[in-house]
Amino acid sequence: MNVFRILGDISHLLAIIILLVKIHKSKSCAGISGKSQILFALVFTTRYLDLFTTFISVYNTVMKVIFLICAYITVYMIYGKFRKTFDSENDSFRLEFLLVPVTGLSFLENHSFTPLEILWTFSIYLESVAILPQLFMISKTGEAETITTHYLFFLGLYRALYIANWVWRYYTENFYDQIAVVSGVVQTIFYCDFFYLYVTK
Repeated sequence: MNVFRILGDISHLLAIIILLVKIHKSKSCAGISGKSQILFALVFTTRYLDLFTTFISVYNTVMKVIFLICAYITVYMIYGKFRKTFDSENDSFRLEFLLVPVTGLSFLENHSFTPLEILWTFSIYLESVAILPQLFMISKTGEAETITTHYLFFLGLYRALYIANWVWRYYTENFYDQIAVVSGVVQTIFYCDFFYLYVTK
């Protein structure tokens, strides 16, 4: 495991912690897309089913469990504990516009036609577009709280570090996963406009 992968994981975890702390301290979900959080919970659920079949390392297992727990806590806070503060009117992105093509693509383009592999591929494709409801919500309202922009910044940093991880692995291990790389690049592109606004403002 290289430094880019570790820093990417830390950035990803930091993004989630920032979001959870924001919700807990303010007792509000204002500005947060519940639909994006549902998609991320679905991403982690379908990706980490190998927890029951494959052991890679203690680090890998612990990180997967933490991401799963945090994802479901976030969804619970938005749709359960603090649902009265949730802005459902502006969180109006149609999830079927993402789920239908992602599901179809995961059946058509995967490494092997097995249930776990299709679900893993689905999670990779879905993660690349899961942030769109959040970005759509920000564009619709025309504003984002500082804490929400920090959350998005660290998510974008996580993707950028993972691209560096893939480049490193290609040159040091001759490893290349086209599905993961292309999806990661697509996801990073979605953050480019946000990064520009984040830096300039």
